Amino acid sequence: MKARLRIAFAILLVFLSLALLAQEEKPERAREFSLIRGLFAYGFLLQIAAVIHWARKRPAAFWLWIIIIGGFIGSLAYFLIEGVDFRNVGLRLKGPGRRRRIRMLRALVLDNPSDGNFEELGELLLLEKRYREAREAYDRALAVRTDSIDPFYRRAQALFQLREYEAAGRDLKHVTTVDPRYDYSNAFCLYARSLGLMGRNAEAMAAFEQLIERSHSAETLYEAAAFFAGNDREAAARDIVQRIIARELTMPHYQKRRDRVWLRKAKALERRLRKSSAA
Repeated sequence: MKARLRIAFAILLVFLSLALLAQEEKPERAREFSLIRGLFAYGFLLQIAAVIHWARKRPAAFWLWIIIIGGFIGSLAYFLIEGVDFRNVGLRLKGPGRRRRIRMLRALVLDNPSDGNFEELGELLLLEKRYREAREAYDRALAVRTDSIDPFYRRAQALFQLREYEAAGRDLKHVTTVDPRYDYSNAFCLYARSLGLMGRNAEAMAAFEQLIERSHSAETLYEAAAFFAGNDREAAARDIVQRIIARELTMPHYQKRRDRVWLRKAKALERRLRKSSAA
């Protein structure tokens, strides 16, 4: 339903742009500056940007026609509906509030160094991509209690970003031993990737084999396919990326937007594998 409303809104904007273009300017005002006409005169620049963005992101094909036919308004509609990642925009808008909360928590833990305060501080630092500080916060939290696996998982995420794969692997092994499907199997995927980056390819291969049996997310399947492709298992990698691409046809619109990065990577990997097999 939401997708249909978006399509209707885009079509409405296209017709509005055509109506505005059809209006004739009065002769006596021919030399007056008009903001609307200026936008339409240079709207081709926005069209070019929209076409380039569409070619890179590859959303639905009808958007290309809306960009071409709709001119400035069609391109603007495309960027507002498909081009803007509202999730990331929302995270950026919340950035100042997060940073204020981080300062408050740093002051709070001086008087009340509880595990909950350190865990919240670590989570906020992870969102801010301050991985070294996040790891230190989770170290302090785990010094107080170790009965929850979530701090181990969050610390492992920070360690992975810091390229400390051995330490990340130890935390992730603990997490996946307790719950192999933790965080929708993302913890197990990160564990398998850590094993591969540590050079323990046989263990990583076995971990990815287990992962593709229990997980169906585009991200985890792509990571498995990428690992197989880099370790002389092109046929298995090709089967996995074909599964990912085939699932796109039945995905709801919100899921396509959420997984579009991994869908694009899967298509790129599939093209690379096709070229290597043809060579």
